[in-house]
Amino acid sequence: MTRLYPLSFHSIYKTKIWGGDKLRNILGKDVGNLQKVGESWDISSVEEDITVVSNGFLAGNNLQELVEIYMGDLVGDKVYEKFGIEFPLLIKFIDAGDNLSVQVHPDDETAFKHHHAYGKTEMWYVIQADPGSEIIIGFKKDVTREEYLEHLRNKTLRDILNSEQALAGDVYYIPPGRIHAIGKGVLLVEIEQNSDITYRIYDWDRVDANGKSREIHTELALEVMDFKSYPQYKVPYKDQLNRTTGLVQCNYFSTQLIHFDKPVEKDYYELDSFVIYIGIEGETEIEHENGTSVLKMGETLLIPAVLKDIRLIPKGEAKILEVYIK
Repeated sequence: MTRLYPLSFHSIYKTKIWGGDKLRNILGKDVGNLQKVGESWDISSVEEDITVVSNGFLAGNNLQELVEIYMGDLVGDKVYEKFGIEFPLLIKFIDAGDNLSVQVHPDDETAFKHHHAYGKTEMWYVIQADPGSEIIIGFKKDVTREEYLEHLRNKTLRDILNSEQALAGDVYYIPPGRIHAIGKGVLLVEIEQNSDITYRIYDWDRVDANGKSREIHTELALEVMDFKSYPQYKVPYKDQLNRTTGLVQCNYFSTQLIHFDKPVEKDYYELDSFVIYIGIEGETEIEHENGTSVLKMGETLLIPAVLKDIRLIPKGEAKILEVYIK
């Protein structure tokens, strides 16, 4: 079998009614002439949106083809046993030039029932946020189904939603059923199950260029909504230089922050999973048994499971997210 190496993919850009220009201006992504680009899908196996390799001899192959060919060598034996040729995670950068809709995601059971697909558990890492920008997540207090519907009908939903100021470095974990919205001015990376199912609840009474509103999924959202309030929505962690810091560990992914200005050795012999590196700040050289790769801010690399010894060398100070399945 040919020797595998860290894989980068051509981003799939999505224009959105709420999109902005930070993917180009802050992350340096080549969005061409596209305007209002809201999302950059950097690793995806979602049907119709499967990312294609951009580097090395495997360039031109899509992610699903690679999993079919390399199986456990690429994703890890246990991951392949569980998910087969469907890559289990979706990695996106999101630029909210305007407020995203208020929404909720289904769990696996509901998604299989209605859509024959996986549900969506996700997390956010805020890369940059304009002054005064916000994250809407969860309820301020426990509400009943009836209270929620009354606020929805009266367009006063915001009165019962929890809002927090968005700051660079903030981390949020969003399990299925948790109401949420990304506020205007926020640039973040989203790590999630390989699913594109969203139940839109409220879209700020927006219409498109043709005067049409986007579809609302009131009944589906009610099936999965968690009406409880929680004491803390933001994930607490301490960012320490030259330490790997745990951010989110769940059944679907584990994410760590590596903030460093000295080389770091990574030993993945016990892992049995692919690893994804996401560039948050600075530039990092990645040495592996088959050569060297470079990761810059706003870029993503898929490290095949067969690569066990990795050396990360920052150019100055750098921050990267490390994602895998435990």
